Amino acid sequence: MSKMAAVSRSPQRLRGLAAPARLQQKDGSLVVVHFWAPWAPQCAQMNEVMAALAKEHVQVTFVKLEAEAVPEVSEKYGISSVPTFLFFKNSQKVDRLDGAHAPELTKKVQRHAAGASLPPASSEGGKEDLNSRLKKLINAAPCMLFMKGSPKEPRCGFSKQMVEILNKHGISFSSFDIFSDEEVRQGLKTYSNWPTYPQLYVAGELIGGLDIIKELEASGELDTVCPKAQKLEDRLKTLINKAPVMLFMKGSKQMAKCGFSKQIIEIINSTGVDYETFDILEDEEVRQGLKTYSNWPTYPQLYVKGELVGGLDIVKELRDSGELLPVLKGEN
Repeated sequence: MSKMAAVSRSPQRLRGLAAPARLQQKDGSLVVVHFWAPWAPQCAQMNEVMAALAKEHVQVTFVKLEAEAVPEVSEKYGISSVPTFLFFKNSQKVDRLDGAHAPELTKKVQRHAAGASLPPASSEGGKEDLNSRLKKLINAAPCMLFMKGSPKEPRCGFSKQMVEILNKHGISFSSFDIFSDEEVRQGLKTYSNWPTYPQLYVAGELIGGLDIIKELEASGELDTVCPKAQKLEDRLKTLINKAPVMLFMKGSKQMAKCGFSKQIIEIINSTGVDYETFDILEDEEVRQGLKTYSNWPTYPQLYVKGELVGGLDIVKELRDSGELLPVLKGEN
């Protein structure tokens, strides 16, 4: 039966463990360990996601581990932020996920639970699957950095220098910790014919390592090659104007993740007006920034033509007064 276990807070209990995977039920079963902290609201949200996954994947063992209560284990596995998820099979770590990314957690659980985590490198099918995965990773953002560690905590001097250069030039980039996935770490060397890390990609094309980036910086070309980071205020303006009617909520149209979001979706759906949504649980910067930008402290938040309408209470008042449809159509 599936487990949603909260491990003892005592570091002594875990001292000497080769891996949290010792908690697994049987050979080959998947163990997902959530390193969390009680002060982080995103951890509580991801615990809810794990609880739902536990019901769906009864063969998987889900474990919660308070990161700060077990410093030795957290240090052993490089846990520098919460939430972080580690995936184990046969007492071996097979994958990692940093951050509150519910869709990605779901995908990883589904993939590993199905036994599709590490295809044999010798098979043609395995190579094809890996190449497809690598292609998706290097195209995951306009500017992708494959490095040792994370931008907040680089784990080698070259990666640290690379991050400092990119930040100094205000370059917007996402990163992948090659320590978190040995298959990617080795496979990307062959895929790109580049034997060392860090590696920087722009629009899916390899730019190079630290030496190349230093050369581009010295020549003044770096600013033209890499995309600039968008200021938060500009990003928020772009998001609230993404569609004529924009709803910032917890979850999505298909799966609301709080009662208020569920109610507002039901009300808007009843009008038949087209709208788009943004899941604020997926982006902490937007979640906090929009509260200040709009001077509205709670979610959901509804916008029409870039202007804030309000939250659930306002939408209910507009519905009851018969004004909601004209407002959504931009007639008021």
